[in-house]
Amino acid sequence: MCAIVGVYGSNNAAKIAYYALFAMQHRGQESTGISTAGNNKIHLIKDRGLVTEVFDEDKFKLLKGSCAVGHNRYSTAGSDSVLDAQPVFARYKLGEISVVHNGNLINKHEVRSDLIANGAIFQTGMDTENIVHLIAKSQKDLLVDRIKDMLTRIEGAYCLAIQSRQKMFVIRDRYGIRPLSLGRLSDGGWIVASETCAFDLVGAKFVRDVKPGEMLIFEEGCEPVSEQIFEPDFHPCAFEYIYFARPDSIIDGKNVYQMRLQMGKKLAQETYADVDLVLPVPDSGVAAAKGFANELGVPFEMGIVRNHYVGRTFIEPTQEIRDLKVKLKLSPIKHLIEGKRVAIVDDSLVRGTTSRQIVKMLKEAGASEVHMRIAAPEIKYPCRYGIDTPTKAELISSSNSVEEVAKLIGADSLGFLSIDGLVDALGNDRTYSLVSFDGNYFAGGNADSVGCSVS
Repeated sequence: MCAIVGVYGSNNAAKIAYYALFAMQHRGQESTGISTAGNNKIHLIKDRGLVTEVFDEDKFKLLKGSCAVGHNRYSTAGSDSVLDAQPVFARYKLGEISVVHNGNLINKHEVRSDLIANGAIFQTGMDTENIVHLIAKSQKDLLVDRIKDMLTRIEGAYCLAIQSRQKMFVIRDRYGIRPLSLGRLSDGGWIVASETCAFDLVGAKFVRDVKPGEMLIFEEGCEPVSEQIFEPDFHPCAFEYIYFARPDSIIDGKNVYQMRLQMGKKLAQETYADVDLVLPVPDSGVAAAKGFANELGVPFEMGIVRNHYVGRTFIEPTQEIRDLKVKLKLSPIKHLIEGKRVAIVDDSLVRGTTSRQIVKMLKEAGASEVHMRIAAPEIKYPCRYGIDTPTKAELISSSNSVEEVAKLIGADSLGFLSIDGLVDALGNDRTYSLVSFDGNYFAGGNADSVGCSVS
């Protein structure tokens, strides 16, 4: 997952993009960047690090113009070099462009091989660079037609903002796997962002979600022009509600916090636990744990404290030191836990490493029983649409039963929300992308695909 933002028609475009990226920092912490269009030129600043680390007042003096696109990167493959930061900028026959991308192109390797065979030179491992080359190599006379040409060559999940020196183009793939919303700024400008929490911070009014398969074209002095490029086949990613999005965001018309409460409620109905106390794994497990506790009629406590100031640490040489990573982030309140039967609710269980350490930590804090509850189904398949999930062999639930996983993580019991329970909690009004749970690779790719390169 990553975050993208596009701002058009605002005198404060760069700073609005900055604050929007700050609001969406949870979607990517590896690198960040903003490019602006002004004085018939694109200006770009990007680097490794958080939004507050990369930008300062001196940088904003360089980011001139009323159009800005920005990106927070969270990668699953490739280098963490500044070259892999976005926006991706290029000069080509028609002038200059800058591109930001959230998603994953499942035919990346095939497209790249064709481009290289025809003389293209790549600087990064990002699939976003494919997009730039496809636009540059198109023989169409207009940029909008080159973009449409490019869209016929790429497959998978993508939300794009493409900036020229005068216009901005925003595209969401036909499946709508990743979220993208349109808002109106108080100064009359426009903003698109991966999450609506960005609108709240910059004082923008939500207008609507970008439709699956839609392209919006922003041009000076005009309302955005909408063109339906592809027939929609709506499959929003369930993981946006489970884990990715901020709880105050509204994703495709549904409040994330409320969805997580419903997941927790359904989880309690499906996987009863005879406990004295319900604890969340902070922060993404909080709402689900509250719904779980309310449905059971059991006290809910923030019995684990999260340290929000843990940054990057050096790779440690011993397993003993590596095991300290969870303790750096999470610390139990012993006096709440000691002698209690506790249910610990988390948003998901992937490899099982963190869950095992949390169970151990709670038992060392004096819990008499630890019952792990997961507010999502078992993750049995890798995602190829922009989620950092490992290979199938590394997914603990792909080759172990629930009882076997419980034993491996040291829990007294373990329960997952069922796929049907998840869909009931989210609502039966749409078909969700559930690929990590059911292996339905509706947009291409499969469990044996190698190297999910998220842009």
